[in-house]
Amino acid sequence: MDDLHIYNTLSRRKEKFNPITDHFVGIYVCGPTVYGDPHLGHAKSYVSFDVVVRYLRYLGYQVRYVQNITDVGHLTDDADQGEDKLEKQAKIEQLEPMEIAEKYTYNYFRDMDKLGVRRPDISPRATGHIIEQIEMVKKLLENGHAYEANGNVYFDVSSAEDYGKLSGRAVEEQESGTRIETASDKRAPEDFALWKKADDGHLMKWPSPWGLGYPGWHVECSAMSTKYLGEHFDIHGGGLDNQFPHHECEIAQSEGAFNQPFANYWMHNNMVTLEGQKMGKSLGNAISLDQFFSGDHDLLSRAWDPQVIRFFLLQSHYRSTTDFSEEALSGAENGLRNLQEMLGEIDAAEDGSGKRYPVEELQSSLEAKLNDDFNTAQSIAVLFEELKKIRKQINQDHTPENIGEIKQLLHDFVDGVLGLWPEAGDSASGTGTDKTEQLVELLIDIRNNARREKNFELADAIRDRLNEMGIKLMDNPGGTEFTIKKS
Repeated sequence: MDDLHIYNTLSRRKEKFNPITDHFVGIYVCGPTVYGDPHLGHAKSYVSFDVVVRYLRYLGYQVRYVQNITDVGHLTDDADQGEDKLEKQAKIEQLEPMEIAEKYTYNYFRDMDKLGVRRPDISPRATGHIIEQIEMVKKLLENGHAYEANGNVYFDVSSAEDYGKLSGRAVEEQESGTRIETASDKRAPEDFALWKKADDGHLMKWPSPWGLGYPGWHVECSAMSTKYLGEHFDIHGGGLDNQFPHHECEIAQSEGAFNQPFANYWMHNNMVTLEGQKMGKSLGNAISLDQFFSGDHDLLSRAWDPQVIRFFLLQSHYRSTTDFSEEALSGAENGLRNLQEMLGEIDAAEDGSGKRYPVEELQSSLEAKLNDDFNTAQSIAVLFEELKKIRKQINQDHTPENIGEIKQLLHDFVDGVLGLWPEAGDSASGTGTDKTEQLVELLIDIRNNARREKNFELADAIRDRLNEMGIKLMDNPGGTEFTIKKS
């Protein structure tokens, strides 16, 4: 089998993957800032890294996957000034910041679950690791990489000789202060905040050696990744837009605190675009995943199945831009239907005595594509080509004698790695949907009987439970109609 190679943003080339510890991989991926619903850009990142983690486990590695929840410190300008994003949203919704964090953390995991994204092993919150962040700031002060000014603590970028090695930006090229006025107590515009002094009106603040305040955005990831993975670990991932300044600052402060390399491999997924422009909440053109699943958005003509979204995203390489259109989603829907039809037919095939299919070659081909920097698009292309051949054998009554081995490989790879296996009770022919509708009609009959018998408690309970499941009943003179919300 070919060795796994990963494109390392730090070296700007593909490198053979060599974990620090045999059979164990530590991976940290920057998680969401929980001040709004997740959108398609989030889906691209976390579906991509879901496949990375699944494939590492498929290869036999024990993986510890850490993905943080940013619930404090991420300012609106992504620098050192402006309002905390959670505090700003809390004022808009007239809620406590922690209510905002709880609400959107729940929505994030709800939507990732629908996409088949397996949950991280550890999902640490920034607010739960204030002590670790304060201790890291202390280390940086002791090591001469930081300075205090008026209750703020800043990282001294001039103390990090190789600052810019990830993004390729020289210090003199950086443009802190172009969008906002550079903080007057900084020694240099490029220095970044480790700890910020909180004014009287600031809602989220903690005691520290420098007074009441809150952590900077960058320090949380360094503190939490090293707490759970060690001061030197294997893989750090995130969106391309985090490469600078967030990841650049993480490297500087982590290596400044611990005097050793931080992460060996840096992986960055590219963005999702709409008509060539990045999709994002700050740009006002983001469609939330919940809106995709329900169809409730002006740019959408209907609801879209989460598996179609997942398949759509995996049809492009994680480092490539994915341009959204409903036409592209329709194409993905057709492709997924064809793929799952073939999988269903093969999985239902009984033992045969036909010519042995070269399952080892299929396994090698599939692994070769993912060993080349997790190329899901090419692995899917291999699947289509080979499944057609296997299905043809079955349809000609020449089911391969090793059909059991084929099924096992397909379950391991399509289900275990890509996460694209047909859901139980579902099929391209719509049998699952038909059965759902039949069950709803049965419940409507029971409800109507209850209403005729004046058992309104039971009738209302059926209506309410169906509504919770996304099935809305509408009573009219001609009878009861229903709509099923796509999930």
